[in-house]
Amino acid sequence: MKPLIIIPAHNEEQTIYEVVTRSLKHADVSITDDGSRDRTPEILRTIVQECKDKKHAHSLNVVTHEKATHIPRGLQDGFKYGTSQDYDVFVTMDAGLSHDPDAIPDFLNADATADVVIGMRAKIENVPLYRRFISRCAALIVNYALTPSFFSFGPGLRDCTSGFRRYSRRAAVLIAGAELKSKAFDFHMEALALCVREGMKPVEIPITYVFSNSSFNSRVLKQAMKFGLYLISTKGKKRAGAASPG
Repeated sequence: MKPLIIIPAHNEEQTIYEVVTRSLKHADVSITDDGSRDRTPEILRTIVQECKDKKHAHSLNVVTHEKATHIPRGLQDGFKYGTSQDYDVFVTMDAGLSHDPDAIPDFLNADATADVVIGMRAKIENVPLYRRFISRCAALIVNYALTPSFFSFGPGLRDCTSGFRRYSRRAAVLIAGAELKSKAFDFHMEALALCVREGMKPVEIPITYVFSNSSFNSRVLKQAMKFGLYLISTKGKKRAGAASPG
């Protein structure tokens, strides 16, 4: 197994060193620096040099976007890099330490037959009530949209929007080559739908999630709601990206 950890980052100077160096204990890392205007690029250059100096167990690759493109493009470019370099297991996670890098082995050791291993937020810290409500509503919508039958309410996944995940190589190839319609956090909904609609197997494992500063706002919520309705409207179709949600 040749794993790669993919982390999109935008202005994460407070946490980027810790999240990357702790992740490098477990596998190679690819960071997408998504148009950062703080010290994030400088810190990443420092870690790259440390890797060359053998201060870390694994290597760091940096994909740079001159302008911010948001989560979907940041993650997709990480998948493109990883699949081109023959990695066969891909772990996606947050740059703000909402996800614990020490939990990476749990994903690597999870069900080997699964194409998508979702980190279900079983233990949460400092998560506002409205965020919990939104996540539960999203889970209902996505579950319903995942199966072709209009009378089926899906596979019963509890957390469809968690970004701490493990993808198989075939899932990564699918996502890397897809014409994505998502614009922000709805990427996690789209990626899951793409995989399940291609017959891939999702499973969940419990994680601890610590809420931190987030770019989630009313605009992002509206986009997620719009994308959820799009998924329902395409229920029964093979690919989530078959047509534009408008």
